[in-house]
Amino acid sequence: MSTIEHIKVISFDGDMTLWDFNRVMRNSLSVALREIQRRVTNPASTDLTIDTMIEIRNSVAAELKGKITNLEEIRFHAFCRTLEQVGVNDNDLATELNTLYLKHRFEDVELYPDVIPCLETLRENYTIGLLSNGNSYPERCGLSGYFNFAIFSQDVGVDKPDARMFNEACKEAGCATSELMHVGDSQRNDVAGANGVGAVSVWLNRSGRRNGSGIEANFEIKSLIEIAKIVNIP
Repeated sequence: MSTIEHIKVISFDGDMTLWDFNRVMRNSLSVALREIQRRVTNPASTDLTIDTMIEIRNSVAAELKGKITNLEEIRFHAFCRTLEQVGVNDNDLATELNTLYLKHRFEDVELYPDVIPCLETLRENYTIGLLSNGNSYPERCGLSGYFNFAIFSQDVGVDKPDARMFNEACKEAGCATSELMHVGDSQRNDVAGANGVGAVSVWLNRSGRRNGSGIEANFEIKSLIEIAKIVNIP
């Protein structure tokens, strides 16, 4: 593996790169589902599943695309729609469910084991940032103090791979795009986005899956620990 000497800033994706988003999301939805079934006792509520709740949320997000960017607000509307599906029109209950979901969504985040060792290794020599299409701000998920900046799509108004996300990161960090290395699990959002602005792209492929996307990263790794080799830290 070759090394990169000109990098000044390293940014990381959040969901599925630093933590298992799918796991914490489904766990948080299960808590909300139990509350729905406790409060709404009818056959429709009994038949409601986590997968259906995910489908509803994705449908609502698609409908609101370009209108609402705040993910917590989108989740609230998804709970409103979920309650409608079980025969209830109750915005107050939707607000309670949203609060309950978000509590577990952030408090129950479990970082992958390589995250803290990686950040500890890099933080003394590089400006470190979080560049995410999600909404897990560092102080919400046990990473307070580890990042010099955090850029979220809901604040910028566009999602990765849009160049504006990466340009905003470089603006915050005070670097050229060529001096940025971005690490993420998504070939479309992270790798293609970084490639598109001339940054160094690192594809985190934890499971070693085959790349059938046609999108090539500058580097491919299975663990965040490998980043130290890329930037030549012993």
